[in-house]
Amino acid sequence: MSSSPYLTAAGASITSSNGSSLSDLPPLLAPHPLSDAWSTALSTKFTLISPSCQHSTSAHAALVSISYNQVDPVFLDQYPSLRCIVTSSVGLDHIDLEECQRRGVQVANVGESFSTDAADYAVGLLIDVLRRITMSERYLRYGSWVTRGDYLLGSKLGGKHVGIVGLGSIGSAIAKRLKAFGCKISYLSRKPKPDVSYKYIPYIYDLATESDILIVSCSLTKETHHIINKQVLRALGKEGIIINIGRGAHIDESELVQSLVRGEIKGAGMNRTFQRS
Repeated sequence: MSSSPYLTAAGASITSSNGSSLSDLPPLLAPHPLSDAWSTALSTKFTLISPSCQHSTSAHAALVSISYNQVDPVFLDQYPSLRCIVTSSVGLDHIDLEECQRRGVQVANVGESFSTDAADYAVGLLIDVLRRITMSERYLRYGSWVTRGDYLLGSKLGGKHVGIVGLGSIGSAIAKRLKAFGCKISYLSRKPKPDVSYKYIPYIYDLATESDILIVSCSLTKETHHIINKQVLRALGKEGIIINIGRGAHIDESELVQSLVRGEIKGAGMNRTFQRS
């Protein structure tokens, strides 16, 4: 059975996979569980320190996860020596950036490392919703075709007007993929992108009105919290589809559920839970 190569609470060193003593490697605080793959890769470069280790409060760098860690004043007080925080996500909404700046703590994310994967996932979700792939699989598995007849066909992707909320590295990768399907692309961003040919629409309501599909791929901020609300869903219309690969709090959960139940929009695909902001 494998285990993460943490420095023990007593401070004893453990030998890394390359034969070096971990005490010779720079310390890295890992305040959350790591997979074996992560541990193996990181242990060749760092001494991994667990929160229970006596050296944890003197660590200068930490690797945090949006799934486990909220970097707020309480967290920073707990590890007062931190000078660098790296998060394993693109989003930074779980980190109090103002407090980090005040304390002189540098913050880094994964940048564009996951952009192509996120874009692939967004297109996959969209095709699933349009073609009813997951729903038809359940229909067949439950034997519903025996009592309810053939399952209704889905819709094609080609020719759809897609509105992308947030044309950053992920949104741009999504647009590139959907353009190959023959989709018409419009987007909402903080400001127009001079190097793209897609139509810029500065207001979310107008973007929804002109689109068959909305894909949310922006950062979560005070301005984008519940950016998809009742008015936007109604503007999207009965044939509209919403895909969210951002944060759950981008969408008003109760309004989305009601819109789906009432048939006020056609479908939705999510890779985020609503509970996690």
